[in-house]
Amino acid sequence: MSSLLHSSTDPSPPPDPLTPYGWDAAWELAFAPHAQDGLVPGRVARVDRGLCDVVTAEGVVRADTALVTPRDPVRIICTGDWAVLAHGSGATGAHVRALLPRRTAVIRSGASRRSEGQVLAANVDTVLIAASLAVEPDLGRIERFLALAWESGAAPLVVLTKADLAPDAGQIREDVERVAPGVPVHAVSATTGAGLEGLAAGLGGSTVLLGQSGVGKSTLFNALVGAEAMNVRSIGVDGKGRHTTTTRELLPLPGGRGVLIDTPGLRGVGVMAAEEGLEQVFAEIEQLAGECRFADCSHESEPGCAVRQALEGGTLTYRRLDSYRKLQRENQRMAARADARVRAELRRIWKARGGTARAARRLS
Repeated sequence: MSSLLHSSTDPSPPPDPLTPYGWDAAWELAFAPHAQDGLVPGRVARVDRGLCDVVTAEGVVRADTALVTPRDPVRIICTGDWAVLAHGSGATGAHVRALLPRRTAVIRSGASRRSEGQVLAANVDTVLIAASLAVEPDLGRIERFLALAWESGAAPLVVLTKADLAPDAGQIREDVERVAPGVPVHAVSATTGAGLEGLAAGLGGSTVLLGQSGVGKSTLFNALVGAEAMNVRSIGVDGKGRHTTTTRELLPLPGGRGVLIDTPGLRGVGVMAAEEGLEQVFAEIEQLAGECRFADCSHESEPGCAVRQALEGGTLTYRRLDSYRKLQRENQRMAARADARVRAELRRIWKARGGTARAARRLS
């Protein structure tokens, strides 16, 4: 009855059910050629052994992914992708015909010696980096996550969990803010609810939650989506967390504010082809290097080295410089070994976005 009343009194069309999941005019335009073939769009919510759950205008569909399993690991279907679906019949079910071009992609280096990339999430606007205050946060690891986030084309946001366990949470937050220039940093407690309202207010669009195991990601995810969507296991007697999330899963945020993607805990965060990301994370060192007397300054003993002057003056820490050098070396090594397709995918995303992150840095 409500739909009949709507059609008779309101000439505007009803809202698209996919809008809360990120569907917009640009996606509709990209999908237009497929619509002519009777196919339907959907957002990939979960991928599991050749099958995936896809959110469509009619509901969640279980679909086969056999037609979109390329050899290139960077192009494998991932949570967050927008899929082109064909409905099957009987036990066949639906299957994914194609994927719409990604706007962003969070890619880390794989563990294999071939240095293939692994896509953690696709088409996200924000990368929510979680670190626990139950122990002293590893600033170098946070810098790694920040480089990964900036390189993806999305904007990073840091959340320090378990603030109720840290009397000096405010001081630690200031330390993290110094290594995350221009990035919002929130200290929250999912147990007491402290800081959650401010964090939730800053979320919108599509967000992926990244972090190590045991930092409280699943508990935070539950608090933000407003439901016990994830299994939360207790922390062991050694203080270390258990793996509670075994796959990437996308769920809507309350009030139609967007979606949140949870991911398994990451033991390692390798960077590859991350020049843009490293420039963002270590913007002050990049600026200092540009002020050195020699363009090829190694920042060791050359005269007129602005980086050394900053170290001696205390405006730059040795830890920060060491982290920068380590990530630069790793990135150069991985870039030399990385599959050219990985670099091409990252370049394509940056070109499509017009170098948004770099432009934002120059304007700040």
